Amino acid sequence: MKPIGKGMAMTEQNVQPKQQCRCRSLDAALAISARELAEMLGISLRQVWRLSSAGKLPRPLKVGGSVRWDRDEILRWFREGCPDRRTWEVRKAVLA
Repeated sequence: MKPIGKGMAMTEQNVQPKQQCRCRSLDAALAISARELAEMLGISLRQVWRLSSAGKLPRPLKVGGSVRWDRDEILRWFREGCPDRRTWEVRKAVLA
């Protein structure tokens, strides 16, 4: 056994595996939360909010008291090279 701090030894009982995300399948969701968006993009939750505030993500939807992003729009935005919100809105209008 190896010491791991104040008198503790590494054993199977006190070493927990990394907690898995309890998010539902992102493939089935119509709208995704900031946490799910962070997971999709491989960035932190805080970074999602920073990018959104800076206008670097597509405009989120407000559903009741929740903020969500349209999953299909995020996928299209990503395929288009992740343009800023203003550019993305113009591209969406042209494609519609």
